[in-house]
Amino acid sequence: MTNNPTPIDFSGTYSQEDQMGRPAVNTVFTSGENKDLFNVTIPSEQNAAFQSMFQTNLEALSPAYSQPGDQNALGLDAAAFTGVLATDVLNVSLDGTTTFYDGTNVLTGRALNDDVITVELLLIFGGEDFTENPGLSDDHVDMNDKAFLTSFPYLASPW
Repeated sequence: MTNNPTPIDFSGTYSQEDQMGRPAVNTVFTSGENKDLFNVTIPSEQNAAFQSMFQTNLEALSPAYSQPGDQNALGLDAAAFTGVLATDVLNVSLDGTTTFYDGTNVLTGRALNDDVITVELLLIFGGEDFTENPGLSDDHVDMNDKAFLTSFPYLASPW
């Protein structure tokens, strides 16, 4: 037995297969035939390529954006919000709280215990103060099924 690990071979050609900065966004807002295209489009080109489709699908899906000028709790109308969603990157606050949403900070990163899907549902269906469409604004999954580890790699071991 040796303590020298085998080096990882990074030679070869690699390709982007999936993007998950904001989980479920591609699933919900990209029309079926474009889902794979979204996954391989570099983020700097996603807004131009997908924002219009995202806005059309958001307005068809959510009554919270039924009138021109309707806004979500971030103060974003349908065009501005789908512009944020169409660029699938995970923003990270370098000088503040890192969270998807903690009651004050929104989309400043993502911690393991952040309820990302509920936050996305609130922003899609909750209207200006998160109170519109309460039946659509929560996935009712309030915690991970296993406790996270207290040290790296932090994720719970698989079942």
